[in-house]
Amino acid sequence: QVQLVESGGGLVQSGGSLRLSCAASGGTFSRTIMAWFRQAPGNEREFVAAISWSGTNTTYTDSVKGRFTISRDNAKNSAYLQMNSLKPEDTAVYICQARLGEVTYWGQGTQVTVSS
Repeated sequence: QVQLVESGGGLVQSGGSLRLSCAASGGTFSRTIMAWFRQAPGNEREFVAAISWSGTNTTYTDSVKGRFTISRDNAKNSAYLQMNSLKPEDTAVYICQARLGEVTYWGQGTQVTVSS
């Protein structure tokens, strides 16, 4: 069983930056694929970014490419999402996901609000 706790959300002006953290416990973190999703009010949950267990491979949704960077520190059992040049349309609850084999775990999410 893997527990995920996100932090780092908040209110920021358009063009600003935030760094989200996802702390994992209860499993073999270094073997997980980590990802970030987001969900805005009235919208479905959407994929934002993912990173392989080694950190070598990353993938992003088109709307955040060049602005967001996903990373991980296996020694700290943590994954991160650096968000730069934020836009009002980035406003959402950002949710951390861990995939270990065939099992998927989710965090509770952290709110990111970008004002125009």
